[in-house]
Amino acid sequence: METSRAFIALSGGVDSTVAAYLTLQQGIPCVGGTLRLYDGDDATCGSTQDVLDAEDVAKKLGIGFHLIQAHQEFRRDVMDKFLRCYRTGTTPSPCIDCNRYMKFDHLLRWAMALGCDTLVTGHYAQIRRDPDTGRYLLYKAADLSKDQSYFLCMLTQHQLSHTRFPLGGLTKEQVRTIAEAQGFQNARKRDSQDICFIPDGDLRGFLCKEGVPSCPGDFLDLQGKTVGRHDGAIGYTLGQRKGLGLAMGQPVYVCATDVEKNTVTVGPNEALFHSSLIAHDWNWFPFPTLTASMEVTAKVRSRMAEQAAVVHPLPDGSARVEFLEPQRAITPGQAVVLYQGDQVIGGGTVTKVL
Repeated sequence: METSRAFIALSGGVDSTVAAYLTLQQGIPCVGGTLRLYDGDDATCGSTQDVLDAEDVAKKLGIGFHLIQAHQEFRRDVMDKFLRCYRTGTTPSPCIDCNRYMKFDHLLRWAMALGCDTLVTGHYAQIRRDPDTGRYLLYKAADLSKDQSYFLCMLTQHQLSHTRFPLGGLTKEQVRTIAEAQGFQNARKRDSQDICFIPDGDLRGFLCKEGVPSCPGDFLDLQGKTVGRHDGAIGYTLGQRKGLGLAMGQPVYVCATDVEKNTVTVGPNEALFHSSLIAHDWNWFPFPTLTASMEVTAKVRSRMAEQAAVVHPLPDGSARVEFLEPQRAITPGQAVVLYQGDQVIGGGTVTKVL
């Protein structure tokens, strides 16, 4: 993909810094910028210090810098959706939504308005174009320990066609080595990991502050018998063991939540395993839509190992994923991402567990 002018998404971290440096090394004219998504200095990304770090990087590299305020868009497309999901008893994927709606939509449109035809980020993934179909394909990063393809599963053909991932073929240590060699001050800066708008990890406290109701209700066993009281069904996660405060003679885990009835069902670990799921809102990479069953590997959480599965198209555009072995704590609202080897086949949102 030839590039006439690139917009570098600078976060203030080492990855975007090295991505910018490598792009400039190719002789491509660049301008940099930072999305300010969340108005809080306690945020785990996009804080005032991150913005200052990004601006310093742009200055050191000799490129222009833009601070892009996107609080309203982030609130509407990511945070409000996050809250809606918890109100209805599903578990959202805010990092996937941020990539989908903010970094590769809002920011890309902003970049193109500046006359840039390419968005460059420090994500660990790879993009290739199929010479036969012309479609843009997504692949895992060379450094599988840093691979971010799961979180990029909703990128469209348009977005991929205007995106470059210079770090896709590098390891994290190689990136840090490049940064140190160039004297970048953020060469050993720690990666951000938490949900940026819940920096202290207190999900229940955040939901309460945002007006999501939470009141005491019943813990139920698998037979529907009341076995204790909880602080509110919202905020409990499938597979959760800690914080239940139940003495039932054996370890128990959250097996289901019912927000409308305000109940949390608990049971033994084996009750968490299921063999199939239904997902909708699919985004496919090698083809526009799935028309026939495929053997794939699949993951329903970013950090889990891929599991052998078969995906079947359904008449309404959704798809059923059947695992060869039962999987633990498949959670409605989360993404299921399908692979064949290093290639990402597609991603969808889990709606039902079977």
